[in-house]
Amino acid sequence: MELLQLFRGDAVLVKGKKRKDTILIVLADDDMEDGVCRINRVARLNLRVRLGDIVTIHPCPEIKFASRISVLPIADTIEGITGSLFDVFLKPYFVDAYRPVRKGDHFIARGGMRQVEFKVVEVEPEEYAIVSQDTIIHSEGEPINREDEENNLNEVGYDDIGGCRKQMAQIREMVELPLRHPQLFKAIGIKPPKGVLMYGPPGTGKTLMARAVANETGAFFFLINGPEIMSKMAGESESNLRKAFEEAEKNAPAIIFIDEIDSIAPKRDKTNGEVERRVVSQLLTLMDGMKARSNVVVIAATNRPNSIDPALRRFGRFDREVDIGIPDATGRLEVLRIHTKNMKLADDVDLETIASETHGYVGADIASLCSEAAMQQIREKMDLIDLEEETIDAEVLDSLGVTMDNFRFALGNSNPSALRETN
Repeated sequence: MELLQLFRGDAVLVKGKKRKDTILIVLADDDMEDGVCRINRVARLNLRVRLGDIVTIHPCPEIKFASRISVLPIADTIEGITGSLFDVFLKPYFVDAYRPVRKGDHFIARGGMRQVEFKVVEVEPEEYAIVSQDTIIHSEGEPINREDEENNLNEVGYDDIGGCRKQMAQIREMVELPLRHPQLFKAIGIKPPKGVLMYGPPGTGKTLMARAVANETGAFFFLINGPEIMSKMAGESESNLRKAFEEAEKNAPAIIFIDEIDSIAPKRDKTNGEVERRVVSQLLTLMDGMKARSNVVVIAATNRPNSIDPALRRFGRFDREVDIGIPDATGRLEVLRIHTKNMKLADDVDLETIASETHGYVGADIASLCSEAAMQQIREKMDLIDLEEETIDAEVLDSLGVTMDNFRFALGNSNPSALRETN
C-alpha cells in the first residue's frame, strides 16, 4: 500500500475483509500518519471492516464514467415519503460531485430533514464507475427490504457517540482487546479483564456506548435489564442469570450488558430481601467462574455506583470503573453535530453558540433539544401539510429547514436533567 503515490481526487479501489471491496475518492489529510487512512462509516459497512482493521488500497487510473446506473431505496427509509426521490435526494447527491459507485454498495443521500439509504443495483458499462453529468440515473422499481440485505447502516457505531472520547478510549481498551486479541494477554502472562462498570447521570450514553462496542467489534450482544430477571419464584432469578452467561459463552466472543445493575446487585447488608442476596451471590459466582479464555466481557451500567455490593467492585470482577459524566462545551458540540447530521439546517444555525449555551445538558437532553427545534419547524409549516393524506409530498419535505429561532424556542422550553435537582 503506497499512499504517497495517491493524490487528492484520485479514485482508489479499497479491499477489506471477506474479499469485499469498494471504490472511493482520495482526500488529503496532513494529520494522518503514514499507512493510516480514514474511511467513513458507510464505506466501512460496504467493506465489512471496523475501526482499526487493515485495508489495502490500489490506485484506479483506468476507471470509466458510468453511462447508466440503477439504484433502489431501502424500504424502511422511505416510509411516508411521496413525490420524486430523484429530485429531492438523488439529484443533490450526485450533481457535480463525480461520485464513484460500485454495484452492490449502499449509500446515504440526505434531503428534506430525512436521510434515505439506497443500494446500487446496476452499473454500466462496468462494475466500478464514476457518475458524471452525462450518467443516466435510473430509480424505478420496488424498494429493497432491509431483511434481504447483509449490511445494516442503522446499527449504532462509534460515530454515533460524542462528548466522551476519553471514556470511549478506556472502554475500547478494556473490551475490544480481550475480545479481538485474547492471545495478547496470554503472551504477556496475565488474565484479560472481565468487567467494566460504567456510572454517571441518566442520559449520558452508557447503554448506547455498550451497543456501539458490540456492533463495532462484531461481538454477540446479550442485554440483561436488571428488573426483568427478578422473579418471585424461588431460584428463577438466579437461573435467568445463569442462562444469560451460558448463552454468551456459547456465542463467544460476546458482551453481556447489565443495565441498571444496582437493581439486581444492591449491598447485601442493606437489603431485606432474600432473593436480592441470592442474585448478588450468583452474579459473584458467575463472574468468578468465567473461564479466562471464554472471550466474554461483562459491561454494567448504573446511575448509583455506591448502591452496588462492594464485592463486585474489585479486580477480577469489575476491573475498571468508568465515569461517564456530563459533557463539556466541546463534547456538547460533538453530540449536537451527531444529532443534526441528518437534519436540514438553515444557514443561520450556529452549533457552537448552541453548545456554549447548553451548560449541564447531557446527550439525551441535546437529542431532545434538536427534536423540539425540528418539531417547532414542522409546526410553522403545518399549513402546507394535509393531515388527511397518508403521505407527504417530497417538495414539502424539502422546504423544511430548522432555523436558529427554532433552536432558541427549544432552548427556552428545555431544562437540563443534570441541573434539575438544584432547581
